[in-house]
Amino acid sequence: MDNQSTTPSLSIKRTAAALVAMGVLGAGGAMIVHQNYAGANSAPVIPAAVAPVPATAAPQMTLPDFSEIAARNSPAVVNISVTGSTKVSADNSQAGTDDYGTDPFFEFFRRFQGPQGGQRSRDVPTHGLGSGFIVSPDGVIMTNAHVVRDAREVTVKLNDRREFRAKVLGTDLKTDIAVLKIDASNLPVVPLGHSNDLKVGEWVLAIGSPYGFDSTVTAGVVSAKGRSLPDDSNVPFIQTDVAVNPGNSGGPLFNTRGEVVGINSQIYSQTGGFQGLSFAIPIDLAGRIKDQIVATGKASHAKLGVTVQEVNQGFADSFKLATPEGALVANVERGSPADKAGLKSGDVIRKMNGQRIIASGDLPAMVGVALPGDKINLDVWRDGKIVTLSATLGNAADKVADVAQNNGIAGKVRLGLALRPLQADEKREAGISAGLLVEDAGGAAANAGVQPGDVLLSVNGHPVNTVEQVRDVVDKSAKSVALLIQRGPDKIFIPVRLG
Repeated sequence: MDNQSTTPSLSIKRTAAALVAMGVLGAGGAMIVHQNYAGANSAPVIPAAVAPVPATAAPQMTLPDFSEIAARNSPAVVNISVTGSTKVSADNSQAGTDDYGTDPFFEFFRRFQGPQGGQRSRDVPTHGLGSGFIVSPDGVIMTNAHVVRDAREVTVKLNDRREFRAKVLGTDLKTDIAVLKIDASNLPVVPLGHSNDLKVGEWVLAIGSPYGFDSTVTAGVVSAKGRSLPDDSNVPFIQTDVAVNPGNSGGPLFNTRGEVVGINSQIYSQTGGFQGLSFAIPIDLAGRIKDQIVATGKASHAKLGVTVQEVNQGFADSFKLATPEGALVANVERGSPADKAGLKSGDVIRKMNGQRIIASGDLPAMVGVALPGDKINLDVWRDGKIVTLSATLGNAADKVADVAQNNGIAGKVRLGLALRPLQADEKREAGISAGLLVEDAGGAAANAGVQPGDVLLSVNGHPVNTVEQVRDVVDKSAKSVALLIQRGPDKIFIPVRLG
């Protein structure tokens, strides 16, 4: 009975196997219907043999193996601990954490000491952690300036657990670079690469001491290059998604060849911890700063002498630009390299040395990596065409006077502005020789942010001394106008969309 019951099933399996081989059934048992028949009622034609269809192999992605890079370079990455002090008043809330807090009667007596006792101040110890990397066998180390700022004592711990007291050779707060020196020799060093060769999407590796955990390795990709941050550093940061946390500051960022391409400096965080955005100082810039500090103990920075704004669509329409790109010059310092080169308020700088300027922050970043005395060429959009200007960059440490501007009259224009000429004392107070005072603001101009008390200096880059000049420029503008406004000591462009 058992043999009789199993025989039919075996026969069915053998038949199915034969049909698969003939191409009638798929490997999963589904019927394959070949659409090569003579008529609607004809039986399907079964080929004698069907060649197997090769499976398409999925493209293989090889992820980088950073183990060799980590093993080779970790000995040259150091942990930096800093001891300093800060002054706090004796009645500061922090006093409860110092020696005063150990006296149970301190708060009782402090209340009766009067004003003099309340003004006492003391030095409270502070501690900090960071990372760094050795760039010279004789103990030269690079890190961030903010890691060693206000340090009284800097201790460097090597990967082999040896510790050294470090000397701060110099710091540059502008770029957040510091150079240290320890008394040692024959130390391992990291190879330096070129950050200019980095590509967006390229893999990178960070080694450092987040939260004091030595020789921690994290990896990610380059998210963007030349990123400008809202500070006065003018550093074209490398943005990555490498996990960087407190304690990683000053540590190296490696490419897949094991070369340092950046110094991890900042993170964007609303919690204090890593949230997917970290920023590194390009090693090409950091290396130049390091060389200056080693040679002279300080760093020099180039200066053009302009204040720039973003070119949005409103400004692009006002200045008849095809695309909203470039750096709009809002102010030119008198006597600065920009002034000597002939730059004017209302110019839009589109290129520096042939390199496109997309966002306004690109210009100070480009100037920031140059040196005082460098000669540059600027492609400038002015009066509907490109003009080329040459400038010799100055030193950012040099102080020059603020630039002054134009002459005045009165009236009302369709922008919604009531304008009048400036009095002599108003000109002296504003530090200008021309312009129109905004007595009242309404309509499109008020919506754009123009306020009573502002001084209108130019429209679409054209200096204005009379209301007729303002009307003339506005009447020739189709979509928007750019008003150069002086508000207090500052000069800003405000785009006003018309109609």
